[in-house]
Amino acid sequence: MAGEEPIIPIAAGRFATAPADISTMAGRYATALFELAAEAKSVDTVKADLDRFDAMLGDSADLLRLVRSPVFSIEQQGAALGTLLQRAGIGGLAANFLRLVIAKRRLFAIRDMIRAYRALVAKARGEATAEVTVAEKLKDEHVTALRAALKLVSGKDVDLDIKIDPAIIGGLVVKLGSRMVDTSLRTKLNAIKHAMKEAR
Repeated sequence: MAGEEPIIPIAAGRFATAPADISTMAGRYATALFELAAEAKSVDTVKADLDRFDAMLGDSADLLRLVRSPVFSIEQQGAALGTLLQRAGIGGLAANFLRLVIAKRRLFAIRDMIRAYRALVAKARGEATAEVTVAEKLKDEHVTALRAALKLVSGKDVDLDIKIDPAIIGGLVVKLGSRMVDTSLRTKLNAIKHAMKEAR
């Protein structure tokens, strides 16, 4: 069908298709997955599985290389990730989605797809999404404090999309919606950054 891309086979002869107005490839895949997850009442389960997979990518340079490098074949990626998913307890729709992404040679964009899926979940819940870039992995208490500070400013529950980039200056960069954090949040963020340094 013109303007639509079949994404995830869900039953014999049926496909979920992403709306034509979703502009990016990652957005199309994420939208199709979200629609299927909503239909199956498994939005939260899928998100938890994808979050677990994303965390594994963040913790393993070898896994990230497997995902991003065009050198690895579909068979190699499928075999390696099949074992990994089983070990991590990732199954159902999320596992099927990851297998399809491999088959379509789109695994290099999986983190963008996960990010887009999180944004769709947050929107459906009436939450805001904050992009957080940190120089090193945050402790649980810092994540909790950051989420609470952002909720105070936005008036909404906030889902955090955390990326680690050792090269950033200042240790913590936060983007809430379409804007960088404003001065009302700066003091709270500085306190969190200070706590991060003290905890080292």
